[in-house]
Amino acid sequence: MRLIVLPGDGIGPEITDATLEVLKAASARFGLGLELVPMAAGRATLDSQGTTIPPGVDEAVRAADGLILGPMDSFSYAGQGGGAVNPSAFFRRGLDLYANIRPARTYPGLRSPTGAEFDLVIVRENTEGFYADRNMEAGNAEILVTPDVVVSMRKVTRQACDRIAATAFRLAAKRRKHVTAVHKANVLTRGDGMFLASCRAQAKSHPDITYDEVIVDAMAAHLVRKPGRFDVVVTTNMFGDILSDLAIELSGSLGLGGSINAGDRYCMAQASHGSAPDIAGQGIANPSSLILSAGMLLGWLAERGGSNAYAAAAKAIEAAVAGAIAAGEGTRDVGGRSGTAAMGKAVAARVAGA
Repeated sequence: MRLIVLPGDGIGPEITDATLEVLKAASARFGLGLELVPMAAGRATLDSQGTTIPPGVDEAVRAADGLILGPMDSFSYAGQGGGAVNPSAFFRRGLDLYANIRPARTYPGLRSPTGAEFDLVIVRENTEGFYADRNMEAGNAEILVTPDVVVSMRKVTRQACDRIAATAFRLAAKRRKHVTAVHKANVLTRGDGMFLASCRAQAKSHPDITYDEVIVDAMAAHLVRKPGRFDVVVTTNMFGDILSDLAIELSGSLGLGGSINAGDRYCMAQASHGSAPDIAGQGIANPSSLILSAGMLLGWLAERGGSNAYAAAAKAIEAAVAGAIAAGEGTRDVGGRSGTAAMGKAVAARVAGA
């Protein structure tokens, strides 16, 4: 398997190095034969080549078996036009990565701010919604009507609703068989109404799976009050973006937020957090998010190819992160004593069985 690796900006190269160490340990122990191919993209290539996605990168990604994307400082070059595209949006849209899967759970040895244990997954529609840079074929869905008036358009399609709902129910069937659809259909009656119709159709086809619906503002309160009641949460793009950060922070640190962006043909591992330029180069960033994301990518590859070795490696990576945190081998944000590189080595050692 060939994986293209784009380290990204800010803390990206640091947490990517830690992640690659873990992947190399997993490849050696489980005989995966991973080929890890680093390429440049983001701020560095924008400054040197005038584009965040240099020639050859997209082609290499499409020819590979998966992509690992480090955090990108896309906010700093937003709106510049030309080659200053958001790499995350570029690949999500270009590769039709319609499902953003973001687990959030508590870890032994790390107390949640709520004091409650939970293990949930947020399944977020990933290609449309209010995101103005990716929901039109050409142009931008945010319009400056006058110097004092902005109109932002949301796109919702039945195809996108159907496939994200189906993704959530497939995932729930492998977990605790409970799906919660989060919406704002009391106000966004047509768009969220269409989303709920797709979820209800899936619920009717899966009578063995418990299904309920929660309005998004109430959901924020429920996550803080009793996150353990949720299993698989499915929602639209912007709601999922916000709620997943909340859920991950409730696990103890945003640095624990692993995620994949998956489609029918391609999958991209991506840390849930940003590039954190304020701490870049200090060696203190938590690499867990990208490590966990890479593990999830191996799990996705296992499902596509039926490889028991890839599935075992994915589970070993998740267990190794949990073990490192419990043993105090994590970074300071999760109560540990390690820097970025040291935590990567600790997780890699656990994956290797050392």
